[in-house]
Amino acid sequence: MAGELLYLSGREVVQALEAVDVVEEVRSALAAHARGETLLPAQTRLDWEEADEALRSLIMPAAVGGCAGVKIINANPANPSRGLPRASGLVVLFDIATGQPCCILDAARISGLRTAAVTAVAAELLGSASIERLGLLGAGALARVHLELLLPRLADVREIRIYDIDPNRAAGLAATIEGAVACNSAEAAVRGAQLVVAVTTTRSGFIQYEWLEPGALLVNVSLDDPLPEVVIRADKVFVDDWAQIAADERRLLGRMLRAGEIRGPNELENGGRRVDGTLGELLCGGNPGRRCPDEIILVNPFGLAIEDLAVARCVHQQALHLGLGTTLPR
Repeated sequence: MAGELLYLSGREVVQALEAVDVVEEVRSALAAHARGETLLPAQTRLDWEEADEALRSLIMPAAVGGCAGVKIINANPANPSRGLPRASGLVVLFDIATGQPCCILDAARISGLRTAAVTAVAAELLGSASIERLGLLGAGALARVHLELLLPRLADVREIRIYDIDPNRAAGLAATIEGAVACNSAEAAVRGAQLVVAVTTTRSGFIQYEWLEPGALLVNVSLDDPLPEVVIRADKVFVDDWAQIAADERRLLGRMLRAGEIRGPNELENGGRRVDGTLGELLCGGNPGRRCPDEIILVNPFGLAIEDLAVARCVHQQALHLGLGTTLPR
């Protein structure tokens, strides 16, 4: 009914997502972004400390495909010790005609799946012809979602190598996946892998260029794992949105930009390694992507709210179809 505000719990979001092709929705959102059919202001970040714990909140507004809204995602690295997820949040959808909030959704499952979906799109566009070995850095919740989404799409995978600073966590995840082994070092997980996915919480780079085999694709989901030499020496570097990366001074590419070590895809020659383009351009045919089987390619997806909103829109529609959710008074 017009004017109602619907709340969808995490359980209800999971139920509605069963009918949503998240990879296709993310692919469509990235292509729309490349065509200039989205609105994506810079995110707002709030950092604070409480009892010597560093907390943060990201507020990410966006509009895509006839919907508008905001994603709020908060995190405290100490939460797992309390039995809580490290990150949690909400997506709020707006009525496109009135501007009123119309749906509030738990963001956890949406956020994890859309993140993994970007990796899936990157692997389709830029991965080697045959991905037989997958290297996974990090064994937390996001690693599990990546395996859930990627493995059905990577028919040639024979071995999954997992590394985590907590050996028990890596071993626990490996025990749940056929063909997976826990590694005692990040290097062991990376060497020989055609696809490497970094899903850690580190703020310090550690992946060395020499670990990457010819033809490897490194998807830098957690943003700070590669050393700068990987960015400089990779044959190709792709992002999801350059403006978002350029506006952020905390993460690796933003720091390298400010140090004059890299420049944007369309920036004139002024020193520094040029970023080659965006995933959306690849989807729209505006960039050839991989030209040689031996190219080492880095994908640095910043994470865009248009992806969350595209998925949340479908979840909302499916929830209405199924009669899910709780109507809240204004």
